Amino acid sequence: MTTADLIRILTNITQENIDNVKKFTSKLSDDQMKWRPNPGIWSVGEVLAHLNEYAAYYHPTISSKIKTTRFTSTKEEFMSSPLGRSAWKSMKLGKAKNVKRKFRAPKGQNPTLQPDLVKGTELEDFLQHQAEMMNLISEAQTVNLRRVKIPISISKIVRLRLGDALLFVVYHNQRHVQQIINLVTHKNFPKK
Repeated sequence: MTTADLIRILTNITQENIDNVKKFTSKLSDDQMKWRPNPGIWSVGEVLAHLNEYAAYYHPTISSKIKTTRFTSTKEEFMSSPLGRSAWKSMKLGKAKNVKRKFRAPKGQNPTLQPDLVKGTELEDFLQHQAEMMNLISEAQTVNLRRVKIPISISKIVRLRLGDALLFVVYHNQRHVQQIINLVTHKNFPKK
């Protein structure tokens, strides 16, 4: 794909994530933010806390790599690595906005195992992080998306191309925003 196509995809999905979270969560009560259909499912607040924890790692890491890279000549084409393509495709939703493959969240990013991740400011924090993501996507246009490498959150040894890392993070966000939509539209979701 072209770099312009990649940037357009990243921007569109991030804007859609922002719009959906505002639409489905901006007027939720505290009880609604904490509601779970069963004990094994995260609440809206926990989903947002999980996404915020991912942003706390990926956003500064991506920003730092963009600012310090020597690979400042952009390329017209972007090609994913086999590892990168596998990583972001595993996060991408299916055509019916369904999750094709489930994963366990790492312990440090799982609000069920780390309840202190839920601070009560999840919605505001998420929207701030998405504004940061829009800036990162814009800044990424100024570097070589193939040559800049981003260490993944669970292993600093494994690194993805910047373009792949951005796709991974954006698709991961989209996946969990769909989880929020599924919660809020659940037949038993509390009215207030």
